[in-house]
Amino acid sequence: MNDLSNKAALVTGAGSGLGKATALRLAKAGAKVAVLSRTKEEIDKVAAEIEAAGGTAISIPGDTSSDADMKKAIETVVEKFGSLDIVVANAGINGVWAPIEDITPDEWDKTTTVNLRGTYLTIHHAVPKLEAAGGGAIVIISSINGTRTFTTPGASAYSATKAAQVAMAQQLALELGPRKIRVNAICPGAIESEIDDNTEQRGTEKTEIPVKFPKGDIPITDGKPGKAEDVAEAVLFLVSDASRHITGSPLWIDGGQSLLR
Repeated sequence: MNDLSNKAALVTGAGSGLGKATALRLAKAGAKVAVLSRTKEEIDKVAAEIEAAGGTAISIPGDTSSDADMKKAIETVVEKFGSLDIVVANAGINGVWAPIEDITPDEWDKTTTVNLRGTYLTIHHAVPKLEAAGGGAIVIISSINGTRTFTTPGASAYSATKAAQVAMAQQLALELGPRKIRVNAICPGAIESEIDDNTEQRGTEKTEIPVKFPKGDIPITDGKPGKAEDVAEAVLFLVSDASRHITGSPLWIDGGQSLLR
């Protein structure tokens, strides 16, 4: 049921973390995988790793918030692989976390541009190709922030984009269902990845709400964060025929973290 042979997939933000783990997992399941990121060196390494394991991959440098880049990227996938069947909209940033009166318009716009415009453009250009292939699956990587958790200090811009991504998945599940395109969202909690590298926090003393947790904030792992592979396995399920009757559903992968926070 999780066999993706003869399927072509695009994974954005695939140079590291969740995107890399997802690309590797889809390739292992038989999919031809296009890995996209702004950092060419990273995605070249991911594509090479897939091919070294016997898979098929191409690397596509690009910025998901650029209309021209995403139009070209989607066309490249179809040109190289013959079709597009799976889209994982993973690219995103934490951006600046700061009190609402302190965060600047430019900082707010950067977070919403990457996280929301990037998701929109990825899907916008992919849908005609998915429809041409007879249908397909889209997975949007959201977060527990903005969907179940609202205690992250100063994360108003980030949380707003993550809530909007879930709303987008649910809206598009209905819109695209008649075209045999399923759309779901994954909401990870604390996962080992490099996303914290692009996070700037300031003014936490003004926005932080003290919360006490019983024995740590991730019950199932005694407080340890999950692994990128935990998310990748869920993506595999949601893009495979095993989830053929699932669409418009958010899936929280957080070891119970958001139930406490």
